[in-house]
Amino acid sequence: MSGFRSPASLCNSRIAGATPGMIRSQQLANIRIPHWAGTTSAASLGLVFLLALSGCASLQVHLGMKVDLTKTPVASIEVIQPKGPGIVPGQKSPLAVEVTQPDGKVLQTEGAGGGKVMWRDLTVTATVVSVNQKGVISLPHDPRVSDGKLPHVTVTAPSHPGLRAELDIPLRYDYKFSADFSASNGANGMDGTAGLDGTSGSLGSIDPNNPSPGGDGSNGGNGSDGQNGQPGGDAPPVNIRMTLRAGDHPLLQIAVFAAAHKRFYLVDPQGGSLTVKADGGSGGRGGTGGRAGRGGSGGIGSPNGRKGNDGLSGQDGMNGSNGRGGAITVTCDPQAQPYLATLHLSNRGGPHPVFQEAPVPPLW
Repeated sequence: MSGFRSPASLCNSRIAGATPGMIRSQQLANIRIPHWAGTTSAASLGLVFLLALSGCASLQVHLGMKVDLTKTPVASIEVIQPKGPGIVPGQKSPLAVEVTQPDGKVLQTEGAGGGKVMWRDLTVTATVVSVNQKGVISLPHDPRVSDGKLPHVTVTAPSHPGLRAELDIPLRYDYKFSADFSASNGANGMDGTAGLDGTSGSLGSIDPNNPSPGGDGSNGGNGSDGQNGQPGGDAPPVNIRMTLRAGDHPLLQIAVFAAAHKRFYLVDPQGGSLTVKADGGSGGRGGTGGRAGRGGSGGIGSPNGRKGNDGLSGQDGMNGSNGRGGAITVTCDPQAQPYLATLHLSNRGGPHPVFQEAPVPPLW
């Protein structure tokens, strides 16, 4: 079709007849279509703005929504954690880069920084933690991987070779960790099907010279019974070993074993905790019995036909039984005993957790 521009071409060139200034004037609810714009041009401008909102970088720069760092003078850069310093094993934390221009104006990166500088114009390298293309760092769940190490990130701008920003990321363990080995819930029972309504009786005659009775309506069908819910699953037994790593800032080493799973935690008792769940699964809900079919109405005649009887509603299914909670056994080193309240346990449907005090050597 003559004059058609594909979305790909729109991202890499100007719309026919529209200057960057004209494009920038089209902003969300305040879009004004200039007098020169016909139907095709108006549709093209609308498509341009949709592409800009969906991430077409070149158009976002034209609209002033993003900054092209390769064409921006920069004096210095700094990398920060806008949501507070540190990272917890198994968690993520966004980074933000502050770009200072020679005139003192500060620009920030997109995402957590809430600015216009694009992450694609920066290079981020990291040790211990990993970082994605949007400037979000993550730390492995297993604390043994990072214990005793100091995560570090380095940010550079390829378009400005002399710029460099460094940041150490402290490890934190004052977090509410959780380990859930609860069983799955039982499936709900299928609802019964509704009974078929009866059919109406045939018409008779009410002509006084030639009367005839109306036909009787047929009976409604019975609804089928709902199925029983399935029983909830049983949780596996769980063994927990806890010991204290003494020092100026003591930390708790905790290992949790359940079935084929083995998980390790390093918990700061000053603000941190570990919740271990081994709840039995809830039984599935019984299905609802099907509705009774309505009796058919009697046919009009002389006399009228009789209405059919309603069917019987199906019975509701029974709820499934709840599963059993897993037996929890805690072995706590005497030095860690004062911090036992840091551990929270739940095994609904199972026996009371068993606590035993015995020496527990360092877990790693």
